[in-house]
Amino acid sequence: MSKGEGKAPSQRQLRVGEELRHVLAWILERGEIHDPGLGGAAITVTEVRISPDLRNATAYVMPLGGDDVPDVIQALNRAAPYVRRLMSKQLELRRLPNLIFEADHTFEEAGRIDDLLRTPPVARDIASDLEPDDAVSDSGPDSGETGNGS
Repeated sequence: MSKGEGKAPSQRQLRVGEELRHVLAWILERGEIHDPGLGGAAITVTEVRISPDLRNATAYVMPLGGDDVPDVIQALNRAAPYVRRLMSKQLELRRLPNLIFEADHTFEEAGRIDDLLRTPPVARDIASDLEPDDAVSDSGPDSGETGNGS
């Protein structure tokens, strides 16, 4: 296990990561990056994770519709120094972290899990868990007993 792996991010990491995400989303929304690889794609910034030393940040992004993901990631990584410079004008940090852009696969993973939950064997198990048990005693709220010992 490498150092820091499995540790929850500190409050400062979370706060700086969220601040970076907001500024990055604002830059992308305004269309300030003029790279042919982006092709005017609308890009969603889902998360920014920052290293414990606050020197490196990984921005998880996804183009709207999920089209041309490798091209968009490559274009963003090419433009990372320029984006970093734009971000430095908006943020008050002593040292702005290096940016690395990666595709966010959480939507695909959520879709895969949803598909698994809809398969017949799993759907049958879920439905059987939701049905009332036949082994429940008759002393429930509908049995007429008051439960106060009378």
